[in-house]
Amino acid sequence: MKKQEKIFEVENLAQKVKDSKGVYLADYRGLSAQEANNLRASLRKIGAELQVTKNTLIMRAFEKASLLPLPEKSQLELVGPTIALFAGEDEISPLKQLLVLGKAGDKLGLKFGFIEGIFQDGSSLSRLASLPGKTELRAKLMAVLNQPAQRLVFDLNFNLQKLAILLCQIGKKSN
Repeated sequence: MKKQEKIFEVENLAQKVKDSKGVYLADYRGLSAQEANNLRASLRKIGAELQVTKNTLIMRAFEKASLLPLPEKSQLELVGPTIALFAGEDEISPLKQLLVLGKAGDKLGLKFGFIEGIFQDGSSLSRLASLPGKTELRAKLMAVLNQPAQRLVFDLNFNLQKLAILLCQIGKKSN
């Protein structure tokens, strides 16, 4: 790459980092081209972008986006091929999809990432991805909030049903 192309790429990556709620870096060794394309397509559907980057360029983009210096910069040495995942609206769903593919064949190893500008190492990102997503949590919350009303309706209807059954039985006995 020429120097001007590198500068443009760093600017482009820095803008993506600033615009994203979550940025995750992973090692993609062993990932075939077809698998990478399928992953890109599925991530695009949920508002995320996957891009193969050079380690030095992505680190410069982090510096330009004011995410560095970080705790123990030596901890952030990038080695080997790196793929960057830029999450748009939802920070966790793209990470979950990335890990689902990675667990299928142990092909992706999370290096580190940032969620809303906060540094996360690979193990904490894996734990976050194992938690339920926003939609699942919202559904559970609605079920919990809806349960007392459902029980009240059931209890009220149960007594009415018992009364109706009792009246039917009394009506049958008097005939």
